[in-house]
Amino acid sequence: MSTLVNYGGDEDFHAAGSMYSNRLDSSLLLSLGHHVDVYCPPRKRSRVVVPIRFREERIEPEKRCSIEILPDECLFEIFRRLPGNQERSACACVSKRWLMLQSYIRRSEILTSKPSSDGPTPVSITKEISSAVDEEEEQKAGSEGYLTRCLEGKKATDIRLAAIAVGSCGRGGLGKLLIRGSNATRGVTDLGLYAIARGCPSLRVLSLWNVSSISDEGLSEIAKGCHMLEKLDLSECPGVSTKGIIAIAQNCPNLMELTIESCSKIGDESLQAIGRCCPNLRSVSIKDCPLVRDQGVVSLVSSASSVLTKINLQAVNITDVSLAVMGHYGLAVTDLLLADLQNVCERGFWVMGKAVGLQKLKSLTIVSCPGLTDLGLESIGKGCPNLQHLNLKRSFISDNGLGAFTKSGASLESLQLEECNSISQLGILAVLSNCGEKLKALSLEKCLGIKDTLVGLPEFSPCKSLRSLAIRNCPGFGSFGIAMVGKLCPQLQHIDFSGLYGATDAGVIALLQSCKSGLVKVNLGGCINLSDAVVNAMARLHGGTLRLLSLEGCRKITDESMVAIAEKCPLLLDLLVSRCAVTDLGIASLAQAKHLNLRILSLSGCLQVSDNCMAFLRDLRRSLVGLNLQHCSLITRNAAELLGVQLWKCDILF
Repeated sequence: MSTLVNYGGDEDFHAAGSMYSNRLDSSLLLSLGHHVDVYCPPRKRSRVVVPIRFREERIEPEKRCSIEILPDECLFEIFRRLPGNQERSACACVSKRWLMLQSYIRRSEILTSKPSSDGPTPVSITKEISSAVDEEEEQKAGSEGYLTRCLEGKKATDIRLAAIAVGSCGRGGLGKLLIRGSNATRGVTDLGLYAIARGCPSLRVLSLWNVSSISDEGLSEIAKGCHMLEKLDLSECPGVSTKGIIAIAQNCPNLMELTIESCSKIGDESLQAIGRCCPNLRSVSIKDCPLVRDQGVVSLVSSASSVLTKINLQAVNITDVSLAVMGHYGLAVTDLLLADLQNVCERGFWVMGKAVGLQKLKSLTIVSCPGLTDLGLESIGKGCPNLQHLNLKRSFISDNGLGAFTKSGASLESLQLEECNSISQLGILAVLSNCGEKLKALSLEKCLGIKDTLVGLPEFSPCKSLRSLAIRNCPGFGSFGIAMVGKLCPQLQHIDFSGLYGATDAGVIALLQSCKSGLVKVNLGGCINLSDAVVNAMARLHGGTLRLLSLEGCRKITDESMVAIAEKCPLLLDLLVSRCAVTDLGIASLAQAKHLNLRILSLSGCLQVSDNCMAFLRDLRRSLVGLNLQHCSLITRNAAELLGVQLWKCDILF
């Protein structure tokens, strides 16, 4: 063994001398220089662990070229030469940088491929024709503006707007954009509107609500790129001022609707520009803008006198002058809303009616205007002969003003009074008598001055035209008034007496007996003094026409009413008996009525309804689409969940 180990003959493969100091040390590694020529016969093997280096030069890794090293200008030129919308959309998905670069490309800056200079070939001609057709169809579709996009809350970001701008080109073009709120950290800014302005020239409707990061710069870009804009809605945009609205006016002559709400920097100059540059303006709504005064309103109304049909002014600092101008120049106005005008006096409303320019006015709403008096209301009635709908809220008018208005307002079809506490029951009966030929709907809500009057009432003419009567939350309106209204209005079809605590069986039954046409919709919710006698009379007299019945909160209604409904109301679709004294037997009677096809059934708060009614509710599955079982303490969750599986077509609230 030692001989073999110490062997150093001519066939040894080291240069000279012993290779290891200790030849028995097997842990040593063989390391050779680059000058040694190695030859190993087959009978001898060397264990090599470390790779042999034949050259000292280090091999560098190959560097890959990337398109990302190109500056934005080069990428911009590449992107605008892409052959179609699909290719552009695919590139936009690569990175945020590519998406934003493509969103800066205007539709007019996109280049189409041209044929080779060597002469046209069949393939090149086909591609050229296809490209031309695609371009023509794309431009046509883009001009239509089919798409609608709505971004709310966290979804409202510049990235999403850029994606919309790039992706809507080949899908009909963006026509309507609504932004509600904005992302708190990376929300919508002028950059996002810049992308929309360049990529969506077909935009017709822009609505921005509660977007504080938008300024005049973004709105100006929209004005420059979206000349087809027809409707602009700005609400709670504190960064937008008069400058932005002027830009819209100067670049968007097709503007037809303008809504500005709670924008503290927008003033008279913007309305002047709109009136001067937008000849097609049809509707204007200004709310809670303190810088808007008479100068802006007067200029706008007088400039658009021939086309302006809708005016909405709320909480602005105008005076009698603006109302006088509207009364004189509002030749095309059909809808007028005035609210919270604290600087307008009685003279303003009086002159507005005396100017006789509001001949086409059909709908008038006046809310919280202390300057409206009996004299002003009478003047409006005489100066607006075609007025059909009048809505007064929180007004101080009395019976005299209301009576004078209804005598001159021969065209009145709908009257709504809310929180008009100077109106009495006598004034309401006078309205019914004066408008007996055309009045179709009367609504009274929270009119605390109305009380039953038993003596001293004159003779009133019947109102045979009235079809809908709503008296809600008027605690003084009692049984006598209800019976009197029923006597004067025999053609009622819809009644709503919700919240009338003073209503009793006698008054309601008297009204039911007076109605000759057949009631269709009846709401008696909150009439706590009504009993089964009312439902029995209603089912007997109007069961053949009744389609909706609400008895919510009528605690005296029991299973007896359910039996009457099941037997005599075959057309009933909606039944609401929440918080009534209905039990499982009442539900059983409804289920056994083969001709009954209930759609909506509300049993919320019926404390005597239990799990035993589940079998009866299953029998209603052929028609039932809505069921309310909330606050029914005797119904368990397991039973409700099982019913939900069996009534899979029905929406169940539990």
